[in-house]
Amino acid sequence: MVVSSSAIHTAAEFVYDQLRKKIFEKALTSGQRLPEVAIAKDLNVSRTPVREALRRLESEGLVQIIPGWGACLASPSKQEIIDTYEVREDLEIMAIRKAAKRITPLQLCRLQEQIDAERETFVDRDLESYLKVNDNFHIIIAESSGNSTLVGYVKNILSRIFVQMIFFESFFDFDTNPSLEEHIAILNALKEHDEAECVRLMKEHLRLSMEGLKAK
Repeated sequence: MVVSSSAIHTAAEFVYDQLRKKIFEKALTSGQRLPEVAIAKDLNVSRTPVREALRRLESEGLVQIIPGWGACLASPSKQEIIDTYEVREDLEIMAIRKAAKRITPLQLCRLQEQIDAERETFVDRDLESYLKVNDNFHIIIAESSGNSTLVGYVKNILSRIFVQMIFFESFFDFDTNPSLEEHIAILNALKEHDEAECVRLMKEHLRLSMEGLKAK
């Protein structure tokens, strides 16, 4: 029996969605092996779509594929995340320093929209949506800097942190969102075009985020 490429793609999409869901729901643990045979049997598919799904997850940084050994869930260390945050701080301070002078009313409205969405995703306890909204807030600030190269670097570092935080994030252990008020304060400082206050608030925001990680 010949299986069409479209059928394999559909099956791969199904496997990808199922594995990604388990990762975000923390049904899989950091570093856990992901044997193709077991996944194929569990999801009632062949190994080909499983292999394709795993490669896609690897391209996103969620899975590691080791030749001759197989696939496993990524396992970033706490120190790797802290190191990434140090680079992030330099980039985001540069971005908000420039944004404080250049940000437009439209960009301020977009930031307010992200804050509103952040409230909703926290209530829903939707980790993936929460992290995306959080990233969007910072990306809009970077875009407001007017430096396209800087925007690219900020997006890259946030993408790395997005993957890392999936394995460490525990905001939902709290009754209230620890970063919401910080984002509101940053937005208010940007509305006033107060560069010094914007920089101070961003430094404090990222410092608190890193301290939270170190305590875990």
